[in-house]
Amino acid sequence: MKKLLLLLSFFVIDFACLACEVCKKQQPKVLRGIVHGAGPDSNWDYVVVWFMVLIVMVSLFYSIKWIIKPGEKGEEHIKRSILNFD
Repeated sequence: MKKLLLLLSFFVIDFACLACEVCKKQQPKVLRGIVHGAGPDSNWDYVVVWFMVLIVMVSLFYSIKWIIKPGEKGEEHIKRSILNFD
């Protein structure tokens, strides 16, 4: 776990080194040095971004979960009408 946190911190520090000086001045203190372009216009921008992050994380969780353990065991499942296991 410590190695992961250390690697993640180096990754974030590396991204902080990539932003140009003009973009650093336009960003709020929290995002300074991490992202390029104009800063957020209002607090709603943060809400929208975090909502999208939540949607992506939930869909990633269920994608991995259903790839690992699909759980389609019923004889009436639609795949039984397509696949012929004889």
